[in-house]
Amino acid sequence: MVKSMTGFGRSEYSDGKRNITVEIKSVNHRYCDISVKMPRRYSFAEEKIKSIVKETAKRGKIDVSVMVENITEDDTNIKLNTSLAKQYCERLTELKETFGVEGEITLEFLSGLPDVMKAAPDVEDEEEIIGSMSAAVKEAAKNHDTMRITEGKKLAEDIIKRGRIIAGYVDEINEISDKVTAMYKDKLRDRIKELIGNSVEIPEERIITEAAIFADKSNVTEELVRLDSHIKQIEDIIGRSSQPDGKKLDFIVQEMNREANTTGSKSADLGITNIVVEMKSEIEKIREQVQNIE
Repeated sequence: MVKSMTGFGRSEYSDGKRNITVEIKSVNHRYCDISVKMPRRYSFAEEKIKSIVKETAKRGKIDVSVMVENITEDDTNIKLNTSLAKQYCERLTELKETFGVEGEITLEFLSGLPDVMKAAPDVEDEEEIIGSMSAAVKEAAKNHDTMRITEGKKLAEDIIKRGRIIAGYVDEINEISDKVTAMYKDKLRDRIKELIGNSVEIPEERIITEAAIFADKSNVTEELVRLDSHIKQIEDIIGRSSQPDGKKLDFIVQEMNREANTTGSKSADLGITNIVVEMKSEIEKIREQVQNIE
C-alpha cells in the first residue's frame, strides 16, 4: 500500500471534563521527525502521543497540535502562600511604624499582593488525561492516515503510468538500435566514395570491421535491459500488500536516470538522443513523485 508523506488529520474528543482537539500535519522528510505542540502542563503525555502517531506514520516531518479546553473547575486549584503573606504583613507593619503611616493592612489588600494567592492547574490523574488524549490522537492519526493513503493511490497510478511510457521508449530505442549499425555501414561506404570516388575498390572487410567497432561502442542493450528491469521493480514494490519503501524507490529511480544518461552518451543516432531526452523527463517526474512516498 502506497502512502504519501503529505497529509492532514483532525479530531475532537470530550471526556466530560475537557474538550481535546488534535490536528496532525505532515510533509516530506528523509526520516520520521515528530514534534508535538501542547499545553506545558500536559507535557507528560508527549511520548505517548508520539508513539501513537508512529504506529501509522513511519517517515515524514509530522507536526502534532493538541489543544485542551477545560469545561469544569476540577483541574484548577487556588493556592495560598501563607508564609509569603506573613512576611508581607510583617514588613508592612514595620513600614508603618518606621514612617508613622496611618491605615490598616486589610485582607483584600494583602491577598492581592504578588504570589499570595494564585490559580494553579491541578493535574492529579495523569493516566486519565493520557487516556483521553490518546483517544483524540488515535482518531486524528486515523484521519491523517486515510488522507495519505488516498494521496498515495494517486501517486502510485501516476508512477506506474510514467513507467509504462518509459517502457515504450525502451522498445523504440531497441527498434532503432537494430538498424543503426546497418545505417552507419552504408553512410561510411558513401562517405568513402565521396572522398576517393569509384576509381579505387573499397575493401568490404574494412567497412565491416569499422561497423563492428561502432556497433560495440554504441551498443545500449545492457542499459535498456536494466531500465526495463527497474521499471518492473518499481511496479513490484508498489504492488506489494505491505507498505513500499520510498527510499528504495528513490534509489531505483536514480539508477534509471544513470542508465538513461549512459544510453544517451553512447548513442550516435539523433532519433535515440531525442527519445532519451523524453525518457529523462519522465524519469524526473517519477523522481518527484517518489519523493512524496513514505
